[in-house]
Amino acid sequence: MPSPNEILAELKKIKYPGFTRDIVSFGMIKDIEIGYAGVTIYLIALSAKPEAVASVVAEVEKTVAAMSGVPAVKVEVEQPERQPAPAAGPPPKKSIAGVNHIVAVASGKGGVGKSTVAVNLALAMRALGQRVGLMDADVYGPSVAMMVGAEQPVGVTSERRIVPLERFGIRYISMALFINDQTPVIWRGPMVTKLETEFLFNVEWGDLDCLVLDLPPGTGDAQLTITQRVALTGGVIVTTPQELALLDVRRGISMFNEVSTPVLGVIENMSYYLCRKCHHRHEIFGHGGGARLAEQLNIPFLGELPIVAELREGGDRARPLVAVQPDHPASLAFKAIAAKLIERIERDDRQAGASAIN
Repeated sequence: MPSPNEILAELKKIKYPGFTRDIVSFGMIKDIEIGYAGVTIYLIALSAKPEAVASVVAEVEKTVAAMSGVPAVKVEVEQPERQPAPAAGPPPKKSIAGVNHIVAVASGKGGVGKSTVAVNLALAMRALGQRVGLMDADVYGPSVAMMVGAEQPVGVTSERRIVPLERFGIRYISMALFINDQTPVIWRGPMVTKLETEFLFNVEWGDLDCLVLDLPPGTGDAQLTITQRVALTGGVIVTTPQELALLDVRRGISMFNEVSTPVLGVIENMSYYLCRKCHHRHEIFGHGGGARLAEQLNIPFLGELPIVAELREGGDRARPLVAVQPDHPASLAFKAIAAKLIERIERDDRQAGASAIN
């Protein structure tokens, strides 16, 4: 399937009827949507003459259909004078069929080991008997596939739905499964949010107790779109002990509060270093900041994780620590955190059930 930039380059070859300029420079292309079912081009009709619009539509269909890897082409035409009706309120959040709970793992900033935590947390929940899926929502910097492994291509059902890969007992999907290591993702916001929506609602996740979302770092448009569109059970914030990282945690918590999503807890990563030789604990970045902040904000503190070389090495080799060394001290720390998280989810379920009865 060609990329949006490749399609746009082909559309630039189409001249607007009666002019030497192309339809892209005229501003006719509103959006390009790529899915497994095919390509949808959204046009803005700049002419009141139906024959001119029909001519452009025919050329667009012909041009895009001729590109390699395009199974079907659909062209949607929008009239410029149409104004969207004012929304009565935010759109309702959607659930995912077969998925009981959706937990978003977030961080206020990059560099705190969020993806490493998300992968090993998902594996720890699986080790405790949960049916778990893992979605890499970081389109620009996907890393889940590297840490879990990508030994086979992604499949597609007869209904053009994506079949996630499965390894170490968890199902997972990532943008990295669709591009090579040298290909940058140069997409604007609307294309990113469309892909994330595809990963959420057009993947055959099957029956899961929990789908773990590895959100991009920060609190930008992609994160807000996901939290606004899908019915999250809650969010988990990953931080490190430094005060600078803790300031960003508050932004992450504010994001979840903004979209009425409960924060299930805070995890302090890189909390201490376990020396391989002396086995002593060294608090390189300070200690206890995550627990203190959680207490100040009245949010559960799920636990702290050490800095260990095996954790980094496992991620680099697609052999995550919790899966390959389940009795390692860091793996046990992940399982303790996973147990607290599962307990919190189940407690909230019981409270919601009791409220519904009353």
